Amino acid sequence: MKYSKLLFALFILIFNYSGFSQSKKPNIIIILVDDMGFSDVSTFGGNFVPTPNIDRLAKSGLVLNQYYSGAPICSPSRVSLLTGMYPGRWNFSTYLDNKKHNKNAEQADYLDPKAPSIARVFQSAGYTTGHFGKWHMGGGRDVNDAPGFEEYGYDAYASTYESPQPDPLLTASNWIWSDKDSIKRWDRTQYFVDKTLSFFKENKNKPRFVNLWPDDVHTPWVPFVGEEYTGKFPMGQESEHAFKLVLKELDKQVGRLIDGLKEMGEDKNTIIIFTSDNGPLPSFKGSRTGGLRGSKLSLYEGGTRMPFLISWPGHIPLGKTDAVSEVNAIDLLPSLAKMAAIKLPADYSGDGIDRSKVFAGSPSLRKKNMFWEYGRNEIAFKYPAQPNRSPSLAVRSGEWKLLMNSDGSDVQLYNIVKDRSETTELSGRHVKITNQLRSELSAWWKSLPKLKN
Repeated sequence: MKYSKLLFALFILIFNYSGFSQSKKPNIIIILVDDMGFSDVSTFGGNFVPTPNIDRLAKSGLVLNQYYSGAPICSPSRVSLLTGMYPGRWNFSTYLDNKKHNKNAEQADYLDPKAPSIARVFQSAGYTTGHFGKWHMGGGRDVNDAPGFEEYGYDAYASTYESPQPDPLLTASNWIWSDKDSIKRWDRTQYFVDKTLSFFKENKNKPRFVNLWPDDVHTPWVPFVGEEYTGKFPMGQESEHAFKLVLKELDKQVGRLIDGLKEMGEDKNTIIIFTSDNGPLPSFKGSRTGGLRGSKLSLYEGGTRMPFLISWPGHIPLGKTDAVSEVNAIDLLPSLAKMAAIKLPADYSGDGIDRSKVFAGSPSLRKKNMFWEYGRNEIAFKYPAQPNRSPSLAVRSGEWKLLMNSDGSDVQLYNIVKDRSETTELSGRHVKITNQLRSELSAWWKSLPKLKN
């Protein structure tokens, strides 16, 4: 009897090792908003419009104040989340465009289907998988040979023009959006939420993994042309008034998602992550970044530090804020796999680390450096105006962040814990730390494959 009790206790200990326990595998929804600033939503200090539904996720889950995207622009950022690897390892350096642009940017035309895929990991473990929203990792313009969604592990999908298989309801013309689309620009997020909820209903006998990746709040901001909006379609695409209405609609649709899951009885067994792919543009003089320096296209904090909420009722602490733990988009694949009790493939060699204990409410410092790149040349890269144009490489190591160009010039060191707005450059005062981080950043840069234009 004592031996049996000991075995049972050992089983429980192993089962709960990651801080999570469940009788069945959790559903997972990753909401990846497009170009959302660190402080767009109320939970992170935003005061543009109330965001009560997004805030509901914060109240029912965990808020991270030091979560980072894999890049300050969409395509490589999305690759980092999908693969759990630095995007440069798969020859992604900026947004995908036509073949000429991609060549000038020293990057691939699409993500190699041999790359690891978070969807494929979950699909192999018995999940049914869906992608609803923006893709931007291959397809569109003159790139007509990009692999289809199935090759990355997706069973169902509905995406935009910047994908290998655009939804015809979203693509009446040969461009990202059009006033002739059956689903209008202001209804896209609703459409993707509808697709997600339908997917859940149609696959109720399997655990479900979903990318819900709206193309809001990326410009053009084209809210519903009704009583609230007096601008002409598609004018006013970058006005603060239009942005507020688009943000308000995004929040409404997040609420529809939460309520829809609850109606199906799926809310308590669904992990929801809410975050962004990169910083905002325009940033309205930094008001969308909570005082962080930089924006989209910049390796300063405003370009890569993102809002992050994770909710899983009964498993993740309610309404807790973690201001200590550093988490990167490349950490999501190993962390979510651990939370779902899924073993990673034996040949998987990602750059991320398991941060499931952080998500379970145990803050910890990240014991592995984080690296970024943006700006390989002056031909194919756009940059924000000074002082927000950053050097082309960056590394975060504990409380320190160092930036420099790939040729070793323009070295900048900041204590990012004490000075998150990156106002006081410290390389001259901390020579030993500067030299160490310069060496580590240079070695990382040299380890990446390079495509020449």
